[in-house]
Amino acid sequence: MAQNNMKPLVEVSGEGIVRVVPDEVTINLRVENTGNNPKELKKQNDRIVNEVLSFIKSQNIDDKYIKTEYIRLSKNYDYNSKSYNYSANQAISVKLTDLSKYKSLMNGLLESGINRIDGISFSSSKRQKLESEARKRAVAHAKLKAEEYAGVLDQGVGKAISIKENLSYSPPSPILRSAMQMDSSGGEQTMAPGEMEVRVTVYISFELL
Repeated sequence: MAQNNMKPLVEVSGEGIVRVVPDEVTINLRVENTGNNPKELKKQNDRIVNEVLSFIKSQNIDDKYIKTEYIRLSKNYDYNSKSYNYSANQAISVKLTDLSKYKSLMNGLLESGINRIDGISFSSSKRQKLESEARKRAVAHAKLKAEEYAGVLDQGVGKAISIKENLSYSPPSPILRSAMQMDSSGGEQTMAPGEMEVRVTVYISFELL
């Protein structure tokens, strides 16, 4: 008759948190115009977009950090005037790896013709390093909890049998003035990146000795 050789286990969770001030920002902007002639409207939008892209590249921003998110041309019916008009949109995202250039970039973008800013998001160039550090802290936390449980039972902790991970980010909520209200001659602070959080939760099963 086969014997059950299953060893007793202790299952614990551990949490590792690393906080850091972001050093990168992605700006989501849009060129949007309306009119009655779709061909002329597209030409107008294309001209402005060309000026916007030319300005961005003049700021020594690498091409890989400049991305066209979408291009749209839509026909809309105006019930008040009982006529059709057209809307042309092009959305662009720009990743800035030097936050000290943020204000001058935003001012230049506004001057080049953008009329919508759909938001900004912060990130860190050290993401992989932060994840690794958070994992180490989470595993150490889990092992400490397992040893506390085992110690009360006069037992020891053996090898880990299984590990599961849950990784999450808590990006900072940016504090900024409306970009359309920025004055290029003013000295106010227009953006504060805050602090982002990398959180790793691990679930580990250890053998009890």
